[in-house]
Amino acid sequence: MLKETIRADLKTAMKARDKERTSAIRSLLSAILAEETSGARHELSDEDVLKVVAREIKKRRESAQLYADNGRPELAEAELVDVPFFEAYQPQQLSDAELTTLLDEVVAQEVEGEPTMKDMGNVMKAANAKAAGRVDGKRLSEAVRARLA
Repeated sequence: MLKETIRADLKTAMKARDKERTSAIRSLLSAILAEETSGARHELSDEDVLKVVAREIKKRRESAQLYADNGRPELAEAELVDVPFFEAYQPQQLSDAELTTLLDEVVAQEVEGEPTMKDMGNVMKAANAKAAGRVDGKRLSEAVRARLA
């Protein structure tokens, strides 16, 4: 289970006295625990843990962008320190060619006739399910818009 792998990695990082990695993994485990205790669910599935990892990466990148836009590059760098450690738990991301192939398959299945922007909702839903966390939502949305335009 992914959560157990993350816990084992925390122990390894602590033993190696790797402060950055330890801090990053602790914050990730904290986010996972918060997700588990926030709702009626108790134990998160691997898929749910991957969603938490993706959300934490997105948070860090958005914060870093805000800091950079406001002339605080040192704070932006601090936000991005955890991202490589989090990305290690994500599945291999799709290349541009693989994403194009996936969208072609989804459009062929979901759209009858000529694809238009009206089909975006259905295509996004199917593509998101088929990609299964291997592509960022923003990147997927931009690719779908380009494909349907």
